[in-house]
Amino acid sequence: MSSALPPANPLPRQTPVRSIILLAAAGFASQAQVRVTDSLLPQIASDFQTTVGVAAMVLTAYALTHGSIQFVVGPMADRFGKYRTVAIASVLAAVLVSLCGAAASLPQLALARLATGAVAGWVIPVSMAYLGDVTPAERLQPILARYASGYILGQLFGQAMGGVLGDLFGWRNVFFTLGGMFALAAAGLIFELIINPKTRERGREASDRRGFAADYAAVLSNPFARVILITGFIEAALAWGAFAYIGADLHVRFGLSLTLIGLTVACFGVGGLVYAGLVRQLVYRLGQTGLPVIGGFLITAAYLVLTFRRAWWAAPIAVTAIGLGFYMFHNTLQTNATQMTPEARGTAVAIFSSALYLGQTLGVAINGIVFDRFGAVPVFVTGGAGLLALGLWFARALRQRQDKGI
Repeated sequence: MSSALPPANPLPRQTPVRSIILLAAAGFASQAQVRVTDSLLPQIASDFQTTVGVAAMVLTAYALTHGSIQFVVGPMADRFGKYRTVAIASVLAAVLVSLCGAAASLPQLALARLATGAVAGWVIPVSMAYLGDVTPAERLQPILARYASGYILGQLFGQAMGGVLGDLFGWRNVFFTLGGMFALAAAGLIFELIINPKTRERGREASDRRGFAADYAAVLSNPFARVILITGFIEAALAWGAFAYIGADLHVRFGLSLTLIGLTVACFGVGGLVYAGLVRQLVYRLGQTGLPVIGGFLITAAYLVLTFRRAWWAAPIAVTAIGLGFYMFHNTLQTNATQMTPEARGTAVAIFSSALYLGQTLGVAINGIVFDRFGAVPVFVTGGAGLLALGLWFARALRQRQDKGI
């Protein structure tokens, strides 16, 4: 009679909490330095004795490289290691964000922002791809939502506190502070690379044998990946194309101060944090097919409130609901984006990020023309109704995929 014990069941893979917290810290710094420029623009224009319109070149310069760099982010991260890539990007961003505060002229500041976009644009998509690598699929959506709370807080900080800190300490010191935040995040990431061997793992061996073109082909030849990318593009166009004009509408209709407008718009991030806190319960009760549908209904109802409200105080409540509904939809998209092509995960998430960026750019541009000619009503109604229809369509695509057992 053999005394050998039966083989033990393999232990479930543990979620690397500390590693994720450090990635979230880098995401906070990244998103904060993006959004803070919006609030600091009048001060920058005054300091360099130019108009706000001319000073806006710093926004355009950043957006140009932040969006275009996504096309090379994914394949590079797949080959050289995702955690290592985020750490290097954070070190470079710490230096470049600080250089923004040291700029002696507007062209120098624009060049510094151009370079910053080229490195800070790596942080969030590569972090998401890393989470897809190290997190079991059944726990991925809540983990992604918790990670997202880091960059949501960064967005809130940039939108709500940028102008306040600029008034207190000057716009240059705001950039120095954000550079310091990036430096702290980078130090933590490097420490984690030293003590945690799993963070030093490179991409899959199959990825080493392929070229960049093959990585892109692996993603774009996948039918479900195309569904995710198309949905992400349309979602960004509708969501940000409408959201960008909430502040302008509040100013035109109610004459709100810039401070109140900034605090109202920042409620979008509050809705995101509410979602991050309730994500486990929402995923359990609604599932992936229910989240985009209920999120779409929430967004539609909120935009109807914004369209027909008679008092400004309803706007913060509506914007919070928009944030909650958006992240119910968007987090589901993010989760599927990290899983749509596991053999080229970094490339897949980077293409997804590019689709979001291009959709946002197109939506804001088109709705700018509509807003100038017809006001906020068609912008808000189209955005809300369009996101509800898109949520219903995407939920149907997910249900069909689940029915096939994929």
